[in-house]
Amino acid sequence: MQNELIITQVENSEEKEKIVSEVLSDLPEWFGLPESTREYIIDSRNLPLWVAKNDKEIIGFITLSESSGDTGELHCMGVKKAYHRKTIGSKLYNALEQYAKDKYKYLQVKTVDEGHYKEYDQTIAFYKNVGFSKLEVFPSLWDEWNPCLIMIKAI
Repeated sequence: MQNELIITQVENSEEKEKIVSEVLSDLPEWFGLPESTREYIIDSRNLPLWVAKNDKEIIGFITLSESSGDTGELHCMGVKKAYHRKTIGSKLYNALEQYAKDKYKYLQVKTVDEGHYKEYDQTIAFYKNVGFSKLEVFPSLWDEWNPCLIMIKAI
């Protein structure tokens, strides 16, 4: 029997760091650069964070940062591979959006542009599915192998 999925906001900085570290370590295809991964872990300490748990098992998380007074940013998101394509990402995103609606007019997310890595093509499909649209590509914001796609959504 499967336990019920619970999405909750986490306040404790150390708990946030532990959650992000555990989930990202399960996703090397997306988070394989140690310096970047460490930044996401450290940044999570001071950002709003929601966790998805099944009983006591951590399954995924999502964090929110601010781009401008009007725009929040889906800063980082991860769901353990064994739980992909089970609507957990959508549930995490919905929790973030409900919170963000009280503060922002828009949400944005940065990811690697389509056509470079199949994992990121799947990520873009997810963002489109929850209502994001492509805004602009910055070919060298990160580096030439990882062109940065910015996607936006009015909330």
